[in-house]
Amino acid sequence: MSLQSLLSTKIVRAASIADAAFDAVVLVGSQENVKQFGAIQQVSAIAPVVDNFLKLHRGAFHSASLVQVDSSVVPSGRLILSGTGHVSRDYDDVRRYQAAARKGIELALSAGVKSPLLVTLPNTRFPNAELVAALGALTPVYTPLNVREEENKQKLQQLGLLAVGESPTSVRLEQLVEAYDASFTVCRDVGETGPERMAPPRVAEYIQGAFANGNIKVTVIDDQSVILKDFPLMAAVNRAANAVKEHQARLIRLEYVGEGETQDTFFVVGKGVTIDTGGCDLKTGGHMFGMCRDKYGSAVVGGFFKAIDVLKPKNIKAVGYMCMVRNSIGSRAYTCDEVITSRSGKRIHIYNTDAEGRLTMLDPLTLAKEEALKAKNPHLFTVATLTGHEVLSYGYYAAIMDNGPAKASGWARRVQEVGDEFGQPIEISRLHPEDFAFHLAECEQADLRQGNTKPSVATLRGHQTPAAFLQMASRIDEHGTDSSHPLKYSHIDMGGCEGDHPSVSFPNPLVTLVAGLVLPYV
Repeated sequence: MSLQSLLSTKIVRAASIADAAFDAVVLVGSQENVKQFGAIQQVSAIAPVVDNFLKLHRGAFHSASLVQVDSSVVPSGRLILSGTGHVSRDYDDVRRYQAAARKGIELALSAGVKSPLLVTLPNTRFPNAELVAALGALTPVYTPLNVREEENKQKLQQLGLLAVGESPTSVRLEQLVEAYDASFTVCRDVGETGPERMAPPRVAEYIQGAFANGNIKVTVIDDQSVILKDFPLMAAVNRAANAVKEHQARLIRLEYVGEGETQDTFFVVGKGVTIDTGGCDLKTGGHMFGMCRDKYGSAVVGGFFKAIDVLKPKNIKAVGYMCMVRNSIGSRAYTCDEVITSRSGKRIHIYNTDAEGRLTMLDPLTLAKEEALKAKNPHLFTVATLTGHEVLSYGYYAAIMDNGPAKASGWARRVQEVGDEFGQPIEISRLHPEDFAFHLAECEQADLRQGNTKPSVATLRGHQTPAAFLQMASRIDEHGTDSSHPLKYSHIDMGGCEGDHPSVSFPNPLVTLVAGLVLPYV
């Protein structure tokens, strides 16, 4: 696939609000912008229009409104004023610009606009507001994969961007918006699309197409005997599905080596359960609905590498593993009471087949650890829609759990600040000794227990203990700050932070990961 085929629409830079190539201006700003409005050269011509409209509608900066304007100022005669609401209170953040731009474009689409020009008024408190607004604007423009394949249509002909003021991202705004848009498309296509269209083999085919002739090397392991031998726990989760050829497991490896001497190496392992029935611990009462998004961790990995593909950062190496399985129920399903020996040699006692995500990622994580021991300044990550407990704990925010070396590096704190700056906050959750003790085996048959028989939401520290399990079962815990070869490792539980099915998702924590791990090298 070409880059253009992965963009929600064509992204262009405009020189003026009077550009006749656009059939509406979408102005995003706050009540606080009114005082400086006339002084901003690029938009001063429409300041009187906004002033007059505010006399009729005092709450205009708290909603989206379609305003008629003289064609001598805006050739289309259409101005969509989309307000952020308050942005000066302690608890206001830059996401108000994302939400306002989204509402503005939704109104534009309903009005029949095909070529809107997005203008975001600057705010010194939020230097990345322009980029954040653009990403929000593109959310309603996304067309689902199946619709694109059947009808080959886009909702907009183009989206114009008019830079106002000087922000850290304004110089390369189009490049960043295109990179994020393409990465969002890959993430949404994989993460949102149903379990048949995005069964493991078809995810592999899609990823091979999305990165064809690009900067990412894609390798697919499709031999089930190899998966059984080298990734036994991943094979166990997919065992019931293997009878159906179209549902057989795939391990997708993505690799990027940037120009110049490698300074840092990132290994990112994503959970890719294309549909989670719960297995023998079957999900009932409607809880299976939306489980096509249980592959969203792998979807974020795919999106992360698409951003790398477009931006071509220097001096880094990145390796990704998309662990694609289907947790089906059937006569060959893996069950509780099984003891399975993992790639690391640890014997794992299965307690709950609905806690399949940690098992799916475990052996590929062990492989990544083996590679990391030979890599330059490595940092290992697991990214997964892993527990309902994380959702109860943090709502629609992802949670980071660092091991000792990662914590010592200060990475979580830095990336938390980046998330705040780019409008995708992320929470920090800590691990304690009891999280590791929880996974010690209760019988001599095994070294570790996978979990307990309860759902995560009924388990104390239900989202922290899986992070401990992954360290222990992969033997990353043998590479702590007290070892001769420390390895940084961070587990990211996404919970449900991408949004509720079936609404269009906002890829999370993809924005933050790209901003924190990729942009510093571009």
